[in-house]
Amino acid sequence: MRKHHAAVCAFVFAAVPLAAAADAASAAPAHAIAMQGEPALPADYQTLPYANPDAPQGGTMRYCVFGNFDNLNPVIVRGALTTARGIWFDKEFGNLVFEPLMQRSPDEPFTMYGLIAETIETDDKRSFVEFRLDPRATFSDGVKITPEDVLFTVRMLREHGRPIYANWLRPAVKIEKVGDDGVRFTFDETADRETPLLIAGLPVLPEHAFDEKTFERTTLKPVIGSGPYVIADVKPGQEIVYEKNPDYWARDLPIRKGIFNYGTVVIDYYRDTNAQFEGFKKGNCHIYLEGDPNHWRTAYDFPAVKDGRIVKETFETGAPPNMLAFVFNTRRPIFSDRKVRKALSMLFDFEWANKTLYYDAYERTGSYFQNSELSALGRPASEKEKALLAPYPDDVDPEVMDGTYRPSVSDGSGSDRKVMRAALDQFEAAGYRLEGRRLVGPDGKPLAFEILAQSPEQVKMAQAYTRTLGRLGIAASVRLVDDSQYQARKNAFEFDMIIASYSASLSPGAEQAYRWSSKSKDVNGSFNYAGAADPAIDALIDDIVTARSREDFVAAVRAYDRALISGHYVVPLFHLPEQRLARWNFIKHPDTTPLYGYFLPAFWRAPD
Repeated sequence: MRKHHAAVCAFVFAAVPLAAAADAASAAPAHAIAMQGEPALPADYQTLPYANPDAPQGGTMRYCVFGNFDNLNPVIVRGALTTARGIWFDKEFGNLVFEPLMQRSPDEPFTMYGLIAETIETDDKRSFVEFRLDPRATFSDGVKITPEDVLFTVRMLREHGRPIYANWLRPAVKIEKVGDDGVRFTFDETADRETPLLIAGLPVLPEHAFDEKTFERTTLKPVIGSGPYVIADVKPGQEIVYEKNPDYWARDLPIRKGIFNYGTVVIDYYRDTNAQFEGFKKGNCHIYLEGDPNHWRTAYDFPAVKDGRIVKETFETGAPPNMLAFVFNTRRPIFSDRKVRKALSMLFDFEWANKTLYYDAYERTGSYFQNSELSALGRPASEKEKALLAPYPDDVDPEVMDGTYRPSVSDGSGSDRKVMRAALDQFEAAGYRLEGRRLVGPDGKPLAFEILAQSPEQVKMAQAYTRTLGRLGIAASVRLVDDSQYQARKNAFEFDMIIASYSASLSPGAEQAYRWSSKSKDVNGSFNYAGAADPAIDALIDDIVTARSREDFVAAVRAYDRALISGHYVVPLFHLPEQRLARWNFIKHPDTTPLYGYFLPAFWRAPD
């Protein structure tokens, strides 16, 4: 097992002399910026701790992915769900074509290191951020990257980009070209300490290679970026091929040594997961990212595994697992009572499901930041947390506050009477009662709801849940719908309950507002599936994004975790205790795994 290493505000575009932009409160330009504290790597670092600077270069990497694509512009709203993988913002394969101003390190909670922007400057309040572009930075066609490209990018993202970019840019009320190679963003009072890092994560697009009049349209014409690869071949819905740019401007920078080592990257698309795995077995793709414990246990009994040509490998991480859960839509009257949600949460029989369906491969999830210092699970609230929660005395359950809370534990029989009795007590406290074989509410109506599913695997999870619910007289049904209907209903919050996965991080920030804050409750397409609207949660999100020290940040996140757990907005499910992948043995990786787990862009192909 691999261990890990320790509404849009108005804005102004302008060009101003360098001296006019000086600010007495500014810090000196820096090579990196951290959310709290200082970056781990000094300004003169030579290589990344999770990369091999001597990794062999060249060869072909073939990835297999499930899905389809018909668009090569990854930043626009149209075609957002069917954009080719790898061009930009790909958490697995990396940014092959478009690059950000600064690169996030997967070995730190949230730190950005210079890339297109050689330096970053801000003040103590982070009321502005100024970037100095690396004079060596060019696009793949050899055209120099200029501040005008940054200004163009911002304009396109504000007008035609995905909502996440508008959110990141919302506090920027003035954007200026500073001198020949600088860009400054000045923020209003809605900005927080995360804002400069989010701006640093924006892509830089070539103004000369896009037509503003057609920018918002999907395209299959290869786009130009500054990244290590160019798009060499496109077969819509089937395959996209990236070739290494021999003149890649950043190939010798410390941030890129030992990263993006392949000469060619091919991403093949499959419409069927069985066919995808068969492609891996035949060598048509070289890595298989495994998330199904049943598949991991049973599907690898074939010659290439037995003789060592395929290696099965697990990786530990220092990051919290994603929160996979049944999500209550609290906009529905049946789920508006927290006591009802708590009772329903008690009735998912994890022990039975894990043993019967998943070979005991999973661990139970109970916290939104489990297995990290940010989790409240098993920890009594500190004095700092108590102070943050003091204005909301009824928001946190006593057992969550004192650290004794755990999700309900059954005897694994599938019909644990003690758990059912405890859940029934909660229902009775909410005015419910058993009438024959039905659980009836205060209005005399039976408790019934529908779980919306989008895959057979989700149906299996939901049926395991409804099995237990039915024993207590709750009529829960499962409806499987196609992807388009599922997305439409999810975006419009037209469901009783869905199964969702919330990505977890060691540096939660502004994205939490679009999952849990009151301002996102009624915004169609937001990630606030639960319909949460709690003043305590709103205040704690503000505390998180404004925390200046790591100590204050950890206290704010733990308090936030307690509020979310106590709100019983979801039925937490389970997570794998480690990452799993299988690879053909000619694909190698460094000995050191970064904090967030395996980092595929640092892998390489052994020479033939």
